[in-house]
Amino acid sequence: MRRIAGIVLAVLLVGGVVAAVVAGRSNEDKGTATKTVHMVIGSEKADFFADPDVVKALAAKGYTVKAETSGSWAMEGLDLEGYDLAFPSSQAPAAELAARYKVRGALPRPFYSPLVVVARRGAAEVLAGNGLATLDAAHRGTLRMSAHLDAARHDRTWQQLKGAGKYGELTGTLYISSTDPETSNSGALYLAAASYVAGGGRVVASEADVDRAAPLMRKLVSVQGAQQSSTDAAFRDFVSGVGNPLVLVYESQVTTLLREQHNPGDLVVLYPDTTVNSDHTVVPLTDNGRALAELLGTDPALRELAVRHGFRPQDDVAEFAAANASRTGYLKQELTGVRQAPVPTSKVLHELARRARGQGGSTA
Repeated sequence: MRRIAGIVLAVLLVGGVVAAVVAGRSNEDKGTATKTVHMVIGSEKADFFADPDVVKALAAKGYTVKAETSGSWAMEGLDLEGYDLAFPSSQAPAAELAARYKVRGALPRPFYSPLVVVARRGAAEVLAGNGLATLDAAHRGTLRMSAHLDAARHDRTWQQLKGAGKYGELTGTLYISSTDPETSNSGALYLAAASYVAGGGRVVASEADVDRAAPLMRKLVSVQGAQQSSTDAAFRDFVSGVGNPLVLVYESQVTTLLREQHNPGDLVVLYPDTTVNSDHTVVPLTDNGRALAELLGTDPALRELAVRHGFRPQDDVAEFAAANASRTGYLKQELTGVRQAPVPTSKVLHELARRARGQGGSTA
């Protein structure tokens, strides 16, 4: 009945709930587990909680986890009665959920992941040749956010960039594919970083600020047409070779791909020079939920598995660097030169996302 209820929830409630991931699906998976924890998570953590090694590590601590996925911002529209925890991909939606469910105490943040832009080699070289990016390795570089936003302001096309003519796939308006900012964390954080850069290093904090930022944010979103509700779907499209040549995803997704495919072809990872890290933040709704959340940040086996899936522990850069020493051609071990933009309040970011999607206000 619980599984049926989860499926009905996914279909009928707020958009963004896209799948159900069950860790510990059989008696064999449960091991010594005695407590079942029900959670709703961002889709980018689905592979982590479905990993048999994670299932086994949790079972060794006495837990079976049943997880359903949702866009992080869409979680606010779900009825979480009966769940043990919610696990969105950043602090802002977590803070909203904590206030709604009157959760006391600090919210655990076991790990984080920077947002990156994945590109094919040809697209990355064209960006670098036109001052929109720099490449410091064959498969790694930096996206210049100011230059990218300037291109968006002027509706620049790939055809206007020197060197793009030899790549048949580089046509049409130059833009980065992102997720729906009204339901998905990565799409909302993209607007947070972009509006900060566009505002000259000032976080959007008032209605007047939203009015100033909205026209450009609208351009960044409207050119994309229909947006995905999760980075998981967008990244899978990119890997399969369809869709836009530039896609905003989490570094953790790239790391997982590199672990599974030792030669991912002409993939290039561009780190925006101004971005917002995605702090995966737990909202414990029960004692079991809080206990499991603490385990994710403190248990050595679970920390090691989180790093294997590309998540960076909050308090130890060395763990991530050691685990990914063979992937430095794609990944930055330390985020040197990457500026962190402050995130607007949840209310302001919601309004900015709404305006970017063409709802309310003037975007002329």
